[in-house]
Amino acid sequence: MTLDKKTLEELKAKLLKTEKDLEAELKALGEVPEMGSDVEGEVADEETDEAEEYSGNLGVKDALRGRLQNVKSALREMEDGSYGKCKSCGMDIEPEVLNVDPESRLCKMCKAK
Repeated sequence: MTLDKKTLEELKAKLLKTEKDLEAELKALGEVPEMGSDVEGEVADEETDEAEEYSGNLGVKDALRGRLQNVKSALREMEDGSYGKCKSCGMDIEPEVLNVDPESRLCKMCKAK
């Protein structure tokens, strides 16, 4: 890959910011709601609402975790020198793709397939 040092530093800064943002989003979505054993009236309604909100957030959390994993992988690849190679064909990922999506794992051609 023929990315210059300045470009790599800029991409790394983007990845680190994205990593921090994704971790904050995941934290904001919270943990599993604690369900009490008392099931009466308003308390039961609140617990039902919490359970529905939690189940609705599962898909979002999974997507955020997947993206976070890609960001962390890209950062590791920067460290070991393998950053910017398409995981499908092995060719270099175009700099314009990396500028838009620094954690991209595919080149333009493989994304189009």
